Amino acid sequence: MTDQDFHPGLTPGHLGAPVLEPEGRPPGAPRPRFDAPDPHRRRNGLACGLTAFALIAVFGGIGLTGYTWLQAQRRPPAAADFAGQGTGSVQVSVPEGAGLYQIASALVRNGVVASSLAFTRAAKGSAAAAGRIQPGTYTLKQRMSAAAALAILIDPANANGLTIPEGWRGYQIYAAIDKKLKLPEGTTLKTAQEQGAELGLPDFTNGSPEGYLFPATYSVTEGTTAFDLLKQMVDRAGKEISRDDANAVAPNLGQSVYGLITVASMVQGEADNTEDMGRVARVIYNRLAKGMPLQLDSTINYALGRSTLNTSVTDTRLDSPYNTYLHAGLPPTPISNPGRQAIMAALDPTPGDWLYFVTVKPGDTRFTDSFDVQQRNVAEFNANRAAAKPSASGATGPAAPADSGAAAPGGSGASSGTGAATP
Repeated sequence: MTDQDFHPGLTPGHLGAPVLEPEGRPPGAPRPRFDAPDPHRRRNGLACGLTAFALIAVFGGIGLTGYTWLQAQRRPPAAADFAGQGTGSVQVSVPEGAGLYQIASALVRNGVVASSLAFTRAAKGSAAAAGRIQPGTYTLKQRMSAAAALAILIDPANANGLTIPEGWRGYQIYAAIDKKLKLPEGTTLKTAQEQGAELGLPDFTNGSPEGYLFPATYSVTEGTTAFDLLKQMVDRAGKEISRDDANAVAPNLGQSVYGLITVASMVQGEADNTEDMGRVARVIYNRLAKGMPLQLDSTINYALGRSTLNTSVTDTRLDSPYNTYLHAGLPPTPISNPGRQAIMAALDPTPGDWLYFVTVKPGDTRFTDSFDVQQRNVAEFNANRAAAKPSASGATGPAAPADSGAAAPGGSGASSGTGAATP
């Protein structure tokens, strides 16, 4: 039986037949209406779009304006600056280690430049200025342009400073101060002797500045005195020695702080170059540990107040506590004023078992723990010396073998290079 049995003559698709419902719409649900577009709604949509666009334009303009303002704020402000070379005359001191901002402040205080900003910008923008401003006292003018002031400061010839080389002995420094300050000969030595207690020296120095006159460049002005310069040197030495906690390091090396400075002074005079300083220090410590005399020519030269490459057998018999051929241990005081690298070598010697060293020729210092090897090295040194032209002192004779070795001249030029004696 089919549906047609109940509805004869009515088949799907014919007029009056039940309508096939679309898939997904339940039977009897109202059919959707498709109304004609409403012109008012179309106008409202267009208005909304135009409004949104207008808002975007407005806020975009505000954002662009704000960005432009921020960029303008980031631009460095104009720095006050004078024009030209200035007038008058004024002295400005640049201390050791002064940075650009410290120098700029001094220039502003003395009326040289209009602003710190103008000077620091000029210096940072000049490749020639990098690291070129040396300590000293400069004669400048007031109301100078930053560029004009910088041009004077980067010329070392304009620095009225006193430079103390590494390894100079006290008497050399005293003479240099007398000359720089135009003082009668012996004035600075007398100052050191009479006012040593006021220099700030450690008690263990017994008032002797040797070893504590740190080599550097110091400012000199019209009012600078010999005492002022000595005090600056002692203060600087104290800072350098305390930088690496020498009080804690010294006992580990079996020394006092004064002993470390004494070792550093010998290293300064014996090492051929800074690279050898750590090994020279190690030789000294190794020989001290074994109770061996140091046999360093630089200590004899100090006692004799000279600098030479030749040490005679007679020299090695010198009756002096500084004769390290005769006396074991360290000399009673430093024998020079060591620089930073020599102090570092004494504080942190290179590990090794060396007991001997000799500079066979410049740049060729040989270290060994074998006496036989040392003797061969000394023989080579003697051959080189014999082949060399006569020195200024006229001494060309070979050095006799000795138990120790010393490098070629360091900062003081005091070492013979062998620790051996000339016959």
